[in-house]
Amino acid sequence: MSVAEPRTIVLFRHAKADWPQVTDHERPLADRGRKDAAEAGRRLADTGIPFDLALCSTAVRTRETWKLAVHEFPHRPKTVYEERIYEASPGELIAVLNETPDDVQNLLLIGHNPGVQGLADILSGEAEDDARERMDRRGFPAAAFAVLSFAGSWKSVEPGVAALRDYWAPAE
Repeated sequence: MSVAEPRTIVLFRHAKADWPQVTDHERPLADRGRKDAAEAGRRLADTGIPFDLALCSTAVRTRETWKLAVHEFPHRPKTVYEERIYEASPGELIAVLNETPDDVQNLLLIGHNPGVQGLADILSGEAEDDARERMDRRGFPAAAFAVLSFAGSWKSVEPGVAALRDYWAPAE
């Protein structure tokens, strides 16, 4: 693929987690989280984006979110479980994205707040329709996702490079 063709990054926050007596990394999804993860998967499938790669945090709640969401996809992308996504800042997430091979056109990152929301905010230099307004109003609740696009190589991902194309969050 040419680096001039638009690329897509979907930033997907894990679904609602439970709070049992385990470490933060081991927290599973709550019942509502399991429902919302499947709904987010249906919404992601409805975008028609053919994902080439999914980068998922190693935390239990992100892995469970991904397992439930990807079940709704017509095609399962290659999945890499990446420890650096857990508790990552937006800058650390950009560093992970910068390592993406250039044959990947459409990437899905399943992670955590505040990093995922911060990354959506700083990457999106412009927005379509009311996507920014909806994201600013709702924040980035559990199971929300933002669809961004940019032109260039993955090494060129930096603040302001992308356009926010869509945003979705489950109903409260």
